[in-house]
Amino acid sequence: MTAKEAKVHKLPSTVLGMDASADGSQLYAACMDGGIYQVDVESGSKQLLARHESYASGACLVPQSSLLISAGYDGAIQWHDLAANQTIRKIAAHQFWSWQSAVSADGKLFASVTGQYLAGGPKYEPAPETEPSVKVFDGQSGKTIWELPHVPSVQAVAFSPDNQFVAAGNLMGEVRVWDVSSGKQVGGFTTPSFTSWGIIKAYCYQGGIYSLIFSPDSQSILVCGMGQMRDPNTGSGRQTWQRFAWRKEGAPKLAEIKDADAGGGHPESLAFHPSGQYFVMAGRLAQGKWNTAFFDTESGGLIHSFDTKSRLSKALFNRDGSRMFLAGGIGQPKAKDGKYPDFGRVYVYDIT
Repeated sequence: MTAKEAKVHKLPSTVLGMDASADGSQLYAACMDGGIYQVDVESGSKQLLARHESYASGACLVPQSSLLISAGYDGAIQWHDLAANQTIRKIAAHQFWSWQSAVSADGKLFASVTGQYLAGGPKYEPAPETEPSVKVFDGQSGKTIWELPHVPSVQAVAFSPDNQFVAAGNLMGEVRVWDVSSGKQVGGFTTPSFTSWGIIKAYCYQGGIYSLIFSPDSQSILVCGMGQMRDPNTGSGRQTWQRFAWRKEGAPKLAEIKDADAGGGHPESLAFHPSGQYFVMAGRLAQGKWNTAFFDTESGGLIHSFDTKSRLSKALFNRDGSRMFLAGGIGQPKAKDGKYPDFGRVYVYDIT
């Protein structure tokens, strides 16, 4: 396969979350300036739909409806009716940031994860949560369905394609999986490969799992983040992904990135191609050749890669897999005449 850049669109600030309309003609971006923007894929024209009081971290379309759900570092979740062009609901979901959010494939459920890392002891292990770290809501009404325990900070969340499970991963590399019908934890595993102990500029844990997704058959979970490093503040960890058979006893590791394929960087997003034959991992490059790479699902081998020269926070495909959308930013520039130039970016790639 190959990916060819087709379009690059600018937004006022770095994009932290994004979703695409069913027909792939519109993108919905959650940005650092708090704005939720609708972006036309072909023209790049943008419309501000709503704002959060801090960074907007997530934008999720509810399938088979006109609803868009956004989340932010203000701890709020908002429901927007795109047909009526208005925000119809806002709830104070968390006392801290919404790190990441997701909607189930059938649109019935929405999940958001939170949690502040505070030292809980002399070894700087995370203190217990002060509020439920994982919350699941009704996708239509906003009613709280489940409040699920985890160890903060919880930075990644995903629903299984079969709509039966929700999984969340945290700073310490722990993934927990719950049955959405009962709210009971039904699986989990811990990997130390993504968490670093800072000893140069700060005594603390850093890193963790930044993105996780279920495989198309819902039988395994793919996780990514930056590998262990001596100085986590540099963000120059090893580009890393791992895959686990979460439904089997002991959740054995099935595969991980090959040493020869990994450079230095901080992966932040994973997405399976609709065919299921390969997946993409994207993020920020520190040292190496790529910040976006495609891997064969069966072998785990690298099959294509490139560098967008920017930090990427979200990768997704359109429904038929003919296009890929990447979102992020180029780093905040200096103000010119009292105004900051647009530093958010959305990239459109044709996939063949």
